[in-house]
Amino acid sequence: MPTQALPRKVIYAALGGDLAIASIKFTASTFTGSSAMLSEGVHSLVDSVNELLLLYGTRRASKPPDSSHPFGYGRELYFWSFIVALLVLGLGAGISIYEGITHLLTPAPLKKVLINYLVLAGAFVCEAASWWVAFKSFRSTKGDQGYFAAFLASKDPSTFIVLFEDSAAILGLVIAGTGIALAQALNAPWIDGIASIFIGLLLAVSSILLARETKGLLIGEAAHPKVRESILRIAREDPDVCGVNGVLTVQMGPSQVVAALSAEFLDGLSTGQIERCVARIEATIKRAHPDVRTLFVKPQTGETWRRQAAE
Repeated sequence: MPTQALPRKVIYAALGGDLAIASIKFTASTFTGSSAMLSEGVHSLVDSVNELLLLYGTRRASKPPDSSHPFGYGRELYFWSFIVALLVLGLGAGISIYEGITHLLTPAPLKKVLINYLVLAGAFVCEAASWWVAFKSFRSTKGDQGYFAAFLASKDPSTFIVLFEDSAAILGLVIAGTGIALAQALNAPWIDGIASIFIGLLLAVSSILLARETKGLLIGEAAHPKVRESILRIAREDPDVCGVNGVLTVQMGPSQVVAALSAEFLDGLSTGQIERCVARIEATIKRAHPDVRTLFVKPQTGETWRRQAAE
């Protein structure tokens, strides 16, 4: 079944850690002249902005429906999540690659390298703790799906963006530490610039994956296949339904689905009986799937359904 929303406390924990780590990394890069450390500071700062946008999007998505948005504001979170993916690419990856190229063209020896190692070690501990909190939350909500399958099936971007960001942050720290160590050991400061470029490429890959998934949600994805199967099963089990043609669903937000069901009712039913049948089906579906906020039921023959589907 679809994953549940990631608790806001996980985003708050990641935000607090990233803000603290970003300030420390920028300070360390000023004292040591490390390009990789500066890129890591940009990385943490971008992550902090992203988490603020996720919190804002989550709050906006929870607004109730009104006359101008009758299906609610659920897609606000999808919009801001897509902006997050663009920020990772434009700011995080772009600045890191630019900084790395600049350092390659004008390499400067590192200073006070011990500061870099201390900062990276401390940042690694903080990021690992944040990653573990996000990982446990994601694991508890993914159900019996595999991790990658849960990522693809998730309808709530916050369930995977924080985990993605923390994973990229840990890999970035490893790249930065390796680059600084090699630059020091080989007396080759240009390696520090290479490390910065690799950090930028890591962020670019993360951004592309996030953008791909959030784009699908933003333009409109169907609900989870198990939800669609359950809706069809519930409709078929009603005694006044003689045939169920199909159901169209669209995910309007992390916890909001709109569904349109095509069904054929028994001959001879009165208008009142059909209305009561529709009410039974709707009540049963909403009990089984609270995320189905709106359900439209259309009396229709199978032939008409197939003809319209083929058009």
